[in-house]
Formats: sequence, structure tokens, C-alpha cells
Amino acid sequence: MTRKPIAQLARKYTEYDMIARHTDLPAFPEGRVRLLQAVLADLQDLGGQAELYPLATSLVQLGLDTHDLVENEVSGAKTPTKQMRARQMKVLAGDYFSGRFYHLLSQAGQIETVKRLSEAVCEVNRIKMSLYGKMKQMRMNAEEYVSYGSAIRGGLFMSFGHLMSGMYAKLWPELVERFSRCELLLQELLRLQRPDELSGSWGVWHVMGEGSAEDRRALEERADDHGLLRQLMDKYGVADKLVALLRQSAGQLQAMLPKLPSDKLAAELASLIEPFLNGPTWVPAAAIKELG
Repeated sequence: MTRKPIAQLARKYTEYDMIARHTDLPAFPEGRVRLLQAVLADLQDLGGQAELYPLATSLVQLGLDTHDLVENEVSGAKTPTKQMRARQMKVLAGDYFSGRFYHLLSQAGQIETVKRLSEAVCEVNRIKMSLYGKMKQMRMNAEEYVSYGSAIRGGLFMSFGHLMSGMYAKLWPELVERFSRCELLLQELLRLQRPDELSGSWGVWHVMGEGSAEDRRALEERADDHGLLRQLMDKYGVADKLVALLRQSAGQLQAMLPKLPSDKLAAELASLIEPFLNGPTWVPAAAIKELG
């Protein structure tokens, strides 16, 4: 039976007219959702739940990510009235997505899944608070940043481990963690092309850990100076280091595929890993080839 893409099913909720007219939404969590859908579809006796669970989880994730946009939004991009309206709409959109997840699962009688996802949301928010606290105090290092970010991205998806047994149960936590790590590292590479998004990025924490005393002091005093951030990213070869980390994590993820009980599933997950192995198109081909 052909599976419908979850992103297509979610459009019923994400393309709600009022939301689309007044605000932008975060990117749909395509990779993690497809990972969950692929593994659940390979399990026995889940039936339509193999589609329901990823759809509901995608809506919860969108709700969390939309609320994060409110916290991270930069002032001054729009007139005050439009900016306030967009912020209000993001809050409402995040609440709307969260409400839809509850409605979908409760209608299907999946109260236990509602409970587990709700607990996962609480844990993700706890991790976020810890991350933000460390960042504010400048007590973060680059590896901690990746660990926190991976846990935040994968938290909701980890909650489905109870449905799995055997090799699936054994591999699922590492699959989610490695996949989330790769997504985060790829996003950090893409941030290097957008100087206004470099504040608080992986490169900042790398420089804070490996940079000279003078450069660390400059970062602490001028954390929002786009020109300084761009200069330091180049000085410390942040792009090359991120490519190396991404390829390493993608290779570890790829090495897990032969352990999967299903060749069909392994092939499907291989296609999800491919973008991590190739890297962004702007990364010099020589760097990719050298690291491969």
C-alpha cells in the first residue's frame, strides 16, 4: 500500500487561511517525520496508526517550533502594528497545532499516546530552559550545544520507543539522536550563509572554546555584531569543521543501516541520509571530497 506523505496530510492544518495570511511558519520537520513514518510502517499491527502518529507528532513539533519563533523574533523588521500582529498569530498558530494533535489522537482513542507526547513536550521545554540558561551565562561549549539541540529536535520522536521491540527498540534511540544531530549540523552550516542568524550559533560556542582571549572577549562584548561574527567564523574555519562533524555523524548513521531487520527500510532511510552526506551546495566540493 502506498503511504501518503505526512507533509501532504498536514497541509490541511498548516495552510489554514488566517495563519498563512498573517505570519510565516517554521520549516516542516520533514526528515524526522519521514524517519518515524518509515519505521512505524515496518512494524506489525499498527495499521492506520503508522500514519496517525507521525501526523500528530508533526503538529506538536510545529507548535513548539512556531512558539520558538516568537521568542527568537528580531524587532524592527516590520512596522510595530504588523510585527505585533505576526507575533500574536504565531502564538495562536502554535496553540492551534498543539490543539489539533490532541484532537486527532483523542478521537482515535489514543490517550496513552497523548500522555507520552505531552510528557515529551515537557521534557523538551525543560531542556530548552537549560540550554537558554547556559547560553545567557556564556557557559556553553560547542559539543554541549549540539547535544542539547539534538535532544530538543528528537525529544518527541523518542517517545515512540515503547511501540518497538527487538532490534527496532535497540536501534531507535540512536537513530533518532544521530538523525537529529545531522539535521542540526546541516542547519548550522546553512546559518553561515545568513549573518543575521549567527548569534548563538555553533560557531560562536566553538570560538568561545577554542578562540584567543581577545576574540572571546570581543564575542562577549559584541555578540550581535554581524561583521565580527562573520569574520570570526572565517578565521576559525567554522564551515570546514561543521562539514567534518556532519560527515562523521552521517557516516555513523549510515553504518547503522545494515543492522536494520528490513532491507526495504534500510534503503528508505539511506535516501533520508543522502543530503547529510552531500552537504549544502555552497560548501566547496573539494572540502566534501576530502572529508569523504
